[in-house]
Amino acid sequence: MGNPTGFMEIERETPPSRPVGERIRDWNEVYLEFPEDKRRQQASRCMDCGIPFCNSGCPLGNLIPDWNDLVYRNHWREAIESLHKTNNFPEFTGKICPAPCEAACVLGINEPPVAIKLSEISIIERAYAEGWIQPRPPRKRTGKKVAVVGSGPSGLACADQLNRAGHTVVVFERAKRPGGLLTFGIPDFKLEKHIVDRRLDIMRKEGVEFRCSVNVGKDVTLEQLRDEFDALALCLGATAPRDLSIPGRDLQGIMFAMNYLGPQNHVNYGDLPADVPYINAKGKHVVVIGGGDTGADCYGTALRQQAASVTQFEFLPKPPKERASYNPWPEWPFIYRTSSAHEEGGTRDWAVNTKEFIGDGKGNVKALKAIRLEWTDGPPATRKFHEIPGSEFELPADLVLLAIGYGGPERTGPIEQLGLELDKRGNIKADENYATSVEGVFAAGDARRGQSLVVWAISEGRKAARGVDTYLMGTSDLPG
Repeated sequence: MGNPTGFMEIERETPPSRPVGERIRDWNEVYLEFPEDKRRQQASRCMDCGIPFCNSGCPLGNLIPDWNDLVYRNHWREAIESLHKTNNFPEFTGKICPAPCEAACVLGINEPPVAIKLSEISIIERAYAEGWIQPRPPRKRTGKKVAVVGSGPSGLACADQLNRAGHTVVVFERAKRPGGLLTFGIPDFKLEKHIVDRRLDIMRKEGVEFRCSVNVGKDVTLEQLRDEFDALALCLGATAPRDLSIPGRDLQGIMFAMNYLGPQNHVNYGDLPADVPYINAKGKHVVVIGGGDTGADCYGTALRQQAASVTQFEFLPKPPKERASYNPWPEWPFIYRTSSAHEEGGTRDWAVNTKEFIGDGKGNVKALKAIRLEWTDGPPATRKFHEIPGSEFELPADLVLLAIGYGGPERTGPIEQLGLELDKRGNIKADENYATSVEGVFAAGDARRGQSLVVWAISEGRKAARGVDTYLMGTSDLPG
């Protein structure tokens, strides 16, 4: 530990944001640059605990105390080598991961936790700036071919690992560009797309092939893929959205969140497909139903499109500012959080249940009816609620965005054609090696575990790659 008293002497500090009035006029990064000396100071707050709970809090098992110490000591080259041992894409997690590692930080018991994400993004950006991130194709090929279906974070991690093992890897993506939700889900103000493209370019130069605009199961059958490839890895995501079945749902102007977010990213790229509808919220009263990250992404996007108003509903009650007694460290803290989008305007409303959509007589939504809820206290899984009599209200709504989660992977396509066995939650069932019920077919990411975090998707992709490699070669040197 380079600075044994750093956590006592230095307060937590993270990069400041650009002024709201400036950043809502563009799609660029929200946060400003942060001086290197401050980055190193923040790394010095790491206590190098005897039992580093941050390691177990991170699904990737990142060696966090190691690279925090290396950053503080100004050993950046060694820091990126340590970081890359467990994480293929720290530029993604450093930007958009909600940092379960920080929630598990021992310092966080009674002080603000170490700014772990800051160290992570500092390391990878320094490595790119210094030219240390260069294509490293495998020295030899195994002669085995693997098809990875889906190019989100789990598919990219799986492909990257399998390519390192020497297999010939082809990634199939139905969108125009690879990256999955990294490219056509997460807004640019949270993850600028040149960051994604930069890593994809490295992967291409290392030998990974991307075949885009190919809908597996439609443009190419699973039988054809199994004839061409020695193994398949299905990293399909959990893209079947949950719906809200209430009166008026069939009105125009009510849509799923991803059908709203994706086209805006296409527009920012300058390549909106002719068959993809683009919805601009300018001048509209927008209501976002769902209080999670996807809802916040819709919120920030609508503000940038100059919506007349933006309101976000959450079904659950407003969380407390501090951990409740039933939510002790190092559990994930169910506390009140504010994203950068929520700082930019609009209104958040809690414990609200939408009951009906109201039309304008021409088939378009113009308002919604909702009612307030009262919840019992206690752990989220045990809470109960009831509607508060007389609390009904109506709100103008020209555009309603449904961001209430996902029901697992789409059943048509690979799942249907292969006859894959599903688990009780409707996800692809796979064993400890990530092998499905069909020989030579593996699954990873949200398609296997359900809707989750980018960091979990990368972890899943890495573990599935080890399973595929073992299947093909009888053993594997890839980390699990």
